[in-house]
Amino acid sequence: MKAIVTVLGRDRVGIIASVCALLSEYNINILDISQTILEQGYFTMVLLVDISACTVSFPEIADKLDAYGTERGLAVRIQREDIFNAMHRI
Repeated sequence: MKAIVTVLGRDRVGIIASVCALLSEYNINILDISQTILEQGYFTMVLLVDISACTVSFPEIADKLDAYGTERGLAVRIQREDIFNAMHRI
C-alpha cells in the first residue's frame, strides 16, 4: 500500500535525513520525494512511500510521525494514497 507523507516547517539542517531515518526504522520505503524551500525560510516536503512492509499499524505510524513533528516544530502527516487522491480530485 502507498501513502503520502507531508512535512512543513521552518527550514533547518537535517530535516530530510531525520524524517527518512524515522521512516526506515519502521521499514517504510521511500518511492519518490520532493522538497522545496519557500520564501521566508519555510521548508516543505512530500514523500510517496510504500507502507506494505511497515512494522506498525497505520494509526501507530501516523501517531509517531505527528509526535516526531510536534517535538521538532514541524507538521508531519501521513495519508493513504487513495484518500489523498480522492481529496484532491475535482
